[in-house]
Amino acid sequence: MATSGVVGGSTIDVNSLVSQLVAAERKPLDDQLARAVSKNTLQVSATSALLGALSSFQSALNSLKTTNVFSGRSTTSTNKDVVTATATANAAPGRYDIQVERLASSQQISSTAFPAGATTVVGSGTLTLSLGGTSFSINVADPANTLADIRYAINSASDNPGISAAIINAADGAHLVLTSTKTGASNAIQVTQTGTLSALEYTSDNQANYTQLRPAQDAQATVAGFAVTSETNTLASVIDGVTLNLASASPGTTVSVEVVYDKAAAKDKINAFVTAYNSLRSMMTRLGGYDAASKTGGPMLGDSILSSIDAEIRRTLSSPVNEAGANVQTLAAIGITSSAKDGTLSIDASKLDAALANDFDGVARLFGNPETGVAAKLHAQITDRLADGAAIDTRNKNLQAEQRALTKKKDDIDVRMAIVKQTYMKQFTRLDTLLSSLSSTSAYLSQQLDSLPGWSSK
Repeated sequence: MATSGVVGGSTIDVNSLVSQLVAAERKPLDDQLARAVSKNTLQVSATSALLGALSSFQSALNSLKTTNVFSGRSTTSTNKDVVTATATANAAPGRYDIQVERLASSQQISSTAFPAGATTVVGSGTLTLSLGGTSFSINVADPANTLADIRYAINSASDNPGISAAIINAADGAHLVLTSTKTGASNAIQVTQTGTLSALEYTSDNQANYTQLRPAQDAQATVAGFAVTSETNTLASVIDGVTLNLASASPGTTVSVEVVYDKAAAKDKINAFVTAYNSLRSMMTRLGGYDAASKTGGPMLGDSILSSIDAEIRRTLSSPVNEAGANVQTLAAIGITSSAKDGTLSIDASKLDAALANDFDGVARLFGNPETGVAAKLHAQITDRLADGAAIDTRNKNLQAEQRALTKKKDDIDVRMAIVKQTYMKQFTRLDTLLSSLSSTSAYLSQQLDSLPGWSSK
């Protein structure tokens, strides 16, 4: 009986034979496809790794690509309890002597006592309160005409320019306390009235109804020998680019405020640049290097794109920047040198400190000059490399297209092998049937011959 499961009488295992023939025909095609997929995957990974490394380095260059990033200024004060300072890029480094004679203050006044407390009915009419040149009015009428009602009306007025009302309950009764939220002599409080609210009136001519707890006064100070006044305790325009914050008055005490370049911040940015570059260099070495011991090369060994990027970056790192000045025209001049072994950068900290101390602005131009600065040029070059339509982008798109083509090729092989299998099945099924038929014919003939008179099988 046939073992193929196909109608016939031979002993051929058609399914097994066809499977072996299809597998043998398919193997070289699968092997070739596997090699192509492996190569494509390796190239895609390498290109992605290069893109990631370049993007990371580009981000690090953002903090150095203009001279503005070196514009940081730091300040110190010999007595922070009296005065502190902050400075912008416009501040010129220098030392300034300051005396704080008086702080600016906001006015606070307290009314005479209302013995019956906060529920005392004060009167009715209109109360007009002024702060500097701005005033607002509240209407006081029964039943909301107690001291507490007036306090609430003042605090809830939508056009209140900055007068806060409170009630202090003392031994002699309740006091209405008015406090300005703005400092300075020009922000004095005045209260006028119409009606029967005279007990709360307070003007320059009538101050009998209130006691001044704190005056409205300007700050007074001496800066570099010059007398200055200010409505607030923040002096923002006395020294260009410097804001002085007066903390307490100390007449006769001289406090020195010094403005200096923020060298620490600059060093941090330069160190970050070197670290980011070394990471990029390490990745480029892995992608395009050759290991003599194992005799293996990186996936982009000899690649023209990688080689051109490498050469361009090396040229920029070693090119002098004339605009930086005679003393700091190169990275080497400020202590940044390249290793002959692997191309990584290292920093001589003492040499960098000296460069920042002696020519801070020159170091800023070395990195951030718009046309020739090291960081500015590198940032522009890498931006071009990462742009849509650039060589890396085109390579990436081609590799993706190749991936899609390889996927289709696998599908094509599957279809082709299905046809081959079908063809083999038909051929060997016919052969199996033929062999079965021949076997049956042979048996029949033998039977007929055996039945003939005088026939002997011998």
